[in-house]
Amino acid sequence: MNSIALWFSQLGESFIEGFEKNLIRQDRWLSLLRGLGVTVEITVGAIIIGTVLGIILCLMKLSSFKPFEKFSQAYIRVFRGTPAVVQLLIIYFGVFGSIRALRGLPKVAAAIIAFGLNSAAYIAELLRGGIVAVDKGQVEAGRSLGLSSWQTMKSIVLPQGIKIALPTYTQEFITLIKETAIAGYIAIEDLTKKGDIIRSRTFAPWFPLVTVAVVYLVLTTTLEIIFGRVERRLRESDKR
Repeated sequence: MNSIALWFSQLGESFIEGFEKNLIRQDRWLSLLRGLGVTVEITVGAIIIGTVLGIILCLMKLSSFKPFEKFSQAYIRVFRGTPAVVQLLIIYFGVFGSIRALRGLPKVAAAIIAFGLNSAAYIAELLRGGIVAVDKGQVEAGRSLGLSSWQTMKSIVLPQGIKIALPTYTQEFITLIKETAIAGYIAIEDLTKKGDIIRSRTFAPWFPLVTVAVVYLVLTTTLEIIFGRVERRLRESDKR
């Protein structure tokens, strides 16, 4: 019994020491907080680009104009079929490194564009799935009311398709948050990179990286709860 109490005592002391060394000393918690801000900045910027471009690609793929359809198919195949980290490196070193006008832009801009282009391919497909799931009778009803194909799509089909695709869209948002952890490949000091920098300075293999994992877990869980409530309210509004 005494040995168990001693073990818990040592564990507690070790935790307090690690907490002080990896988070309190030299205000390292502020470094993690700044890294979290960069992660959120990249994620929000990328999801905005991904959503706008994803809607455009979705409509192009559903278009009867073959060049639009073929371009959308090729785009989605390329960005879904290659690793996000390779796309990030190509955007930063290839595009930003080759075009003089882009060289002065911050690295975060390259990350936002890279993750946004990647996310667009997935959002386009999930939106297409939502639109295809809309009852064809809705389209016929819109046309019978004298609406054009575009008006029917904009006013009737697209809003319902987005609502159907919302659960998958929220998962894409959460997945994107975790994918931004590779931004350190181009020396962006996001949350993951900040945790690794602390690890390299304190030589503590566990505490800083586990702290980063916990922050990601709290962030994604919070978003799941928020989006879950939004989805429930939308379902309730459909029943009225």
